[in-house]
Amino acid sequence: MAAIAQTPRIDDLPSAPHTRLWTREEYYKMAETGVLRLGERVELIGGGVIAMVPQDSPHYTAIDLAKEELRKIFAAGYVVRVQGPLDLGLISQPEPDVAVVRGTIRDYAKAHPNSALLVVEVAESSLAYDRSIKASLYASAGIPDYWVLNLINRRLEVFRDPIAMPEQPHGYGYRTCSHYLAADAITPLATSQGSISVADLLP
Repeated sequence: MAAIAQTPRIDDLPSAPHTRLWTREEYYKMAETGVLRLGERVELIGGGVIAMVPQDSPHYTAIDLAKEELRKIFAAGYVVRVQGPLDLGLISQPEPDVAVVRGTIRDYAKAHPNSALLVVEVAESSLAYDRSIKASLYASAGIPDYWVLNLINRRLEVFRDPIAMPEQPHGYGYRTCSHYLAADAITPLATSQGSISVADLLP
């Protein structure tokens, strides 16, 4: 008599396919062992290793402009970091174009900051990504002030009031998003020491 095939129990079935998430420790080992090439521009976002978009001249100029304008109003007691890593949990280490953090440069000699008062991303081809994935990630870290310098439409998009939003990629989002045109000026949440003209941020 032929054997009757038994229906496997649900506990015996292999788990469903899923994305393998990488930790910051594993991410560093990839760099140490050469899995990530020397100088390769990548970020760890939500456990995924994401290739960063190459920078053209307007993009890099906008980063420099943002850095200079922010340094005018964030002086002693603050550091304006350009494309420096932020350790946002075990599986995320973005490198925002510009970030303002408390303290001094030497405060971060042994560990990257784990938050920021203000983050700025310069966006062209990455615009949709910066508005969604990056915005949700920064909101999940409680970053209160997130700016997307939109070079396509030549405006500044300002995201504030991070709150839980389960439908967002990282479970958080920003309650408000305001658009500032070139003729407008904006004051960062973290200081009342000065305002920045949007025109001065645009290349």
